Amino acid sequence: MRKTERLFQIIQVLRGAKAPVTGRMLADELEVSLRTLYRDMAELVAQRVPITGEAGTGYVLDDGYDMPPLMLTPDELDAAALGASWVARHGDPSLARGARDLIAKLSEAVPEELRPIILDNSFRTVSSRPSPEESFDGAILRQAIRDRLKLSLHYLDTKGAESRRIIWPLFIAYFDHARLIVSWCETREDFRHFRTDNVQSLHIEGQKYPVRRETAIRDWEAMMAERRSKK
Repeated sequence: MRKTERLFQIIQVLRGAKAPVTGRMLADELEVSLRTLYRDMAELVAQRVPITGEAGTGYVLDDGYDMPPLMLTPDELDAAALGASWVARHGDPSLARGARDLIAKLSEAVPEELRPIILDNSFRTVSSRPSPEESFDGAILRQAIRDRLKLSLHYLDTKGAESRRIIWPLFIAYFDHARLIVSWCETREDFRHFRTDNVQSLHIEGQKYPVRRETAIRDWEAMMAERRSKK
């Protein structure tokens, strides 16, 4: 996790906490050393984020604090608009609506002189392939990923073989012609990739899987790197 991501995550953890959060708890959550955590806290305080803390008590974020608005450069706006445009064309319906709403909000939030960048670039992406059709609500899948929930999956593979799986969804990989659920499969006891348009049905099991999502993703990355090295 990059430093900027850690700083943002610290603010998010403190914002959602109902009691002071100790340095050790934050360090464990971010999977960093206490020394790194203390440096991050000093950086946040230097940036005038209203965090208070006492030895043995923990850190607290003052009520009412919100992240300052981002000052985006033209290149950053181009990247945001084009990325949202791609999602608007290739994401599932609820995610596509979110992408279109993001473009509208960007055009309202940025200074007036930068608005033509959003209007000029927001729908420039082109694809000759249709987006995959799915039989489930993509919002359910994304909720399971965010909340680290197990999913029950009824799947039909490319050869027509049916199976039912219990998976730990890690993230969605997006391609022009397909979307893949990257996951740990309890049934096969290994990492598996499932095309979303081959999923017949899915539902949340209601149980959290027992490892950190970030840890599972690192294990998946290591597995993929080992496979590539053998080719």
